[in-house]
Amino acid sequence: MKYTWWILQIVLMLVSVFFFFFGFDLLMASYGLEDPFSFIMTFFAANFILLISTALVFTFVIKMVRVFIRIQNNI
Repeated sequence: MKYTWWILQIVLMLVSVFFFFFGFDLLMASYGLEDPFSFIMTFFAANFILLISTALVFTFVIKMVRVFIRIQNNI
């Protein structure tokens, strides 16, 4: 019970890292498109995925660091 929060945070962070790499791969694939409309839509979608996944990774890391510091100060 005590470690479920940590496991959940790590799993969510790993999912966010997966979507970061997915967004990066999608961004690189968008440069191979020949239709300008498809390029623009894919480019902005990939950047949106990168932005959200990066923000989530930083959020989970900051949350875990804050809890770890709080645990260390209470002991």
